[in-house]
Amino acid sequence: MPRPGRDEDERVITVFIVDDHSVVRTGLNAYLGTEPGIEVVGEAADGREALARLAVLAAGPGVPDVILMDMQMPHLDGVEATARVKATWPQVDVIAVTSFLEEARIRAALEAGATGYLLKDADADDVVDAIRAAVAGEVRLDPVAAAALVSGLRAPRSPVEDLTPREREVIVLVASGRTNREIGRRLGVAERTARTHVSNILTKLGLASRTQAAMWAVREGLVDATDVTS
Repeated sequence: MPRPGRDEDERVITVFIVDDHSVVRTGLNAYLGTEPGIEVVGEAADGREALARLAVLAAGPGVPDVILMDMQMPHLDGVEATARVKATWPQVDVIAVTSFLEEARIRAALEAGATGYLLKDADADDVVDAIRAAVAGEVRLDPVAAAALVSGLRAPRSPVEDLTPREREVIVLVASGRTNREIGRRLGVAERTARTHVSNILTKLGLASRTQAAMWAVREGLVDATDVTS
C-alpha cells in the first residue's frame, strides 16, 4: 500500500529481489535501476537470507513495497518464504517469479499470499507492470499461468448465489484489477466501504486474497480470464 503522506504517482516504489541465481538478481537489479519511480533496496539468494535481511530493513528504513520472489530455492523455498513474509509484514506485496507452470505450484504460491505470478521469460516491461500493479492493489498473472490455474480449479467453494448483487459487482471489479478506491468511485461509496465489501466477500467464499477472488470469478463465469491478466 502507498506510504502515508505521499502521492501514489510521485512516490518511489521500493523492491527487494530474491533469487538463488546471481545472474537473475543482477539483471533485474540493473533493469529496475533504470526505471523511474522504482528503487531496489536489497536482494537475497534464498528465502532464509531474505527473511534475515528484511528484518534488518524493518528495523531501519522499512520493509520494501514489493518482493520479487523466486519459488525454487535452497534452504527455504519461495512458497514458505512468501508465507512467512506475509505473516510478519502483511503490507508487503510478493510477486512470484519462476519457471514453473504446474497448477499446484501456482496455487501454492497464491495461497501463501503472492499477489502476482510471472514466468522468468517475461519481458522486463511485464515485470515493471506487475510491480506497479501490485502496489496499486491489482492482480497480475502471467496469461499462461492464469490459464493453467483456471483449468485446474476444482468445484467452487461457494455458489454465486451466496453473493448479494452488490458483492457480485465488487468481485467483478476486483477480478478486473480495480483498487478499493476505484471500486468505491465506480459504486459511489467510500473507499473504506469498498474495502469492507472485499473483506466480506473473501470471508464468505473462504478465500485468502484478491488474486484467489479473481480466479474464483473466472471459474464462476463472472469474468473472462483475459480480463484478469490484461
